[in-house]
Amino acid sequence: MKKSRLTPLQTLVHLAGWAPLALMVYNFFTDNLTANPIQALEQQTGIHALTFLLFSLACTPLAAILGWQELTQRRKALGNYGFMYAALHVTLFVGLDYGFNLNAILRDVGSKWYILVGALAFLLLLPLALTSFKYWMKRLGKNWKRLHKLVYIIAPIVALHFLLSVKGDLFRLQGNLLQPLLYGSIALVLLVLRLTPVKTALTRLRTRLSLWFRERKSPLKATGGQ
Repeated sequence: MKKSRLTPLQTLVHLAGWAPLALMVYNFFTDNLTANPIQALEQQTGIHALTFLLFSLACTPLAAILGWQELTQRRKALGNYGFMYAALHVTLFVGLDYGFNLNAILRDVGSKWYILVGALAFLLLLPLALTSFKYWMKRLGKNWKRLHKLVYIIAPIVALHFLLSVKGDLFRLQGNLLQPLLYGSIALVLLVLRLTPVKTALTRLRTRLSLWFRERKSPLKATGGQ
């Protein structure tokens, strides 16, 4: 039985998944991070986690719009990379910031809401990662798809965690709010694109454009053959 070869997109996904981690490790050991390397690593792993979650969310609507069905086959890998960076983010935060002191974390939850929101996002993401294997897909059947729809809730929660964790005033739009607001906006757009009426409209538009291009090419071919 021949092993299936990696497609260019599959190769790109895995390279993109491991490259940020390799770069962070290199920067850490070469002292190429900020004056606070632990904080820098926490921020970077958090951003990478959210980025891969958004990439995973983007696969289905982009496949419908572009007609590139292989994108749907890469959702799971992108989601798993998102979980990997989320797990690293949580480990760095709990282990290095708090020394695995649960009491200290619980003490700060009241004044640091981003901790509670981030913990909620990670706890929701955990069962998705644990059931991402083919065994669980077969075992859970239709319930597997229902469970993994939690990602539609998780992505906005992670974006909110990001927004709450930066310094700034949301009501006055002051501080370092641009990046988390951008990520939140992308998450919102991707969720809207997944709505059936929107997805159907975009698919019809793609079909019409495809037919229009074919009709444009046909007269040119006919003229060239005369």
